[in-house]
Order: sequence, then structure tokens, then C-alpha cells
Amino acid sequence: MINWKNLLNLFVQSHCPLCQRSTSQELCPNCTYKLQKCHISDASNLGQNSRSIFAWGVYGGILKQAIAAMKYENQPEIARCLGQWLGEAWLLHYERDRRLVVVPIPLHASKLKQRGYNQAALIAESFCATTGLQLKQNGLERVKATEAQFSLSASEREKNLTAAFGLGKDFYHLPKAPVLLVDDIYTTGATFRAAMQTLCNSGIAVSGLAVVATAVKHN
Repeated sequence: MINWKNLLNLFVQSHCPLCQRSTSQELCPNCTYKLQKCHISDASNLGQNSRSIFAWGVYGGILKQAIAAMKYENQPEIARCLGQWLGEAWLLHYERDRRLVVVPIPLHASKLKQRGYNQAALIAESFCATTGLQLKQNGLERVKATEAQFSLSASEREKNLTAAFGLGKDFYHLPKAPVLLVDDIYTTGATFRAAMQTLCNSGIAVSGLAVVATAVKHN
């Protein structure tokens, strides 16, 4: 029997966004292999103020390249793989039926218009498709246009994100389940703390944060 999908893949080829090799998948097998080597086996040991920070991989090398391409080189398809891998790792550490509401860290409307998509939202979509957790794309909104965090010191990051978030339209009725925030990178934790504070101030419990990559050494 002819496998029409495999036959079609012979003719419908795209290019890997990281190495430009021809591939029928989002990423070529070689880059997928290299990215998988960035995975850390114990990704749930970055607790902060009793809140869990769960990271799939270490921010550096090809994973840093992949995140940069996803965000700045118009390669949103990379988020599908990263979100799936984050979800698969999550399921190995936590019960499948745990009641959580997933909320991606939002972009300001001006940044969203410029980029065309929110990479954290795309990661969260794939993460929820893998884990079965409930997704609330608009649980938070970014009400303040902030500077890029990577160029700022730790104290400047905190100041930059003061009053940066507000509740989004999905939380006009507050959720009964705790929120799991999702983002691409965890560095100083300033973004996580600002988003968490907004939710907590409204009486919404925050379980923690799940990210693709961390620049912080795990314990």
C-alpha cells in the first residue's frame, strides 16, 4: 500500500531554519539531535520563593541560536518543537491530570505587531497540546512597552518591568486552578516575578514557570 504522506514529503521539502538543509520537518534531524543534547535531565530544581521553575534546557550553543532565530529571524515554526519537548519533559516530572491553567508571558501590542507573533504563546500552544493542560492565551496582557531585557542589569530589569502586566480578557472571571506561566528563557527572573505579582495581587494562585531554556545553573 502506498504511503501518500511519505511520498508527498519527497516533493514538499522546506529548509531547516538553523542550517538550511532540506527537510520535511520543522527542523532537520541533525539540528534536532544537537538541540536534544541541550536538554537537562533534572529540570525542576530551580525553585524561587517556593514557586517551581521548570526548564527544559541550558541557554547556550544551538539552543540559544534556535531561540534567537525563532524570535528575531521570523522562524515561528521552531516554537512547535520547543514547546513539544518542554511538554514531554513536564509529563515525566508531574502528574498528567494535574489541574493547572497555562498562561504565556505576553508581548506588548506594539512588539506583537512588529514581530507578528508571540513566541511564548506559540510555545504554550504546543506545550498544552502535548500535556493536555488548559491554555489561556490572554490571561495576562502587557500594558507597558518595556525595553529589551538582555541589555539591562538585574536592577534595571526589575525597574523596567514595574507595572508592565495587567490581567487579560481570559481572566475577567478568575480561574479556580493555579496558573503555570510559560516563557522562552529564564535569566534573572524579573519577568516571572512581575507577571506573578500581577496575578497574585488579583488573588490568582501561581504554581510556577515553565521555560524552554535557563541561563541559571540548576541545583
